Amino acid sequence: MAIPANVISSDRVEGTTVYNTAGDKLGSIDDLMIDKLSGQVRYAVMEFGGFLGIGTDRYPIPWSMLKYDTAQEGYVVPLRKETLEGAPKYDDTRIPDYDESYTASINKYYGL
Repeated sequence: MAIPANVISSDRVEGTTVYNTAGDKLGSIDDLMIDKLSGQVRYAVMEFGGFLGIGTDRYPIPWSMLKYDTAQEGYVVPLRKETLEGAPKYDDTRIPDYDESYTASINKYYGL
């Protein structure tokens, strides 16, 4: 069965490179956070920093900020690397609860 062109499997999104509008590679998608009630993707969790997966932090970025660029075969976000350095983040051993407080802090940081 073929998947319609306007949807994508989550396993194809995970690992996709994320660039900023200047074309700099920021990281790659590690995970997607999906709203249990609406079924909508709320956040793409991007890996940024570290070396070979060691010391890599995960940055939840509001899904609405990502735009897929077919020429780059990756997602583009209107962020500079310096902006990410102060963004909400966590490591893979301490995944936070995406409760109202945490999601509010993410959305506030990105001005949503």
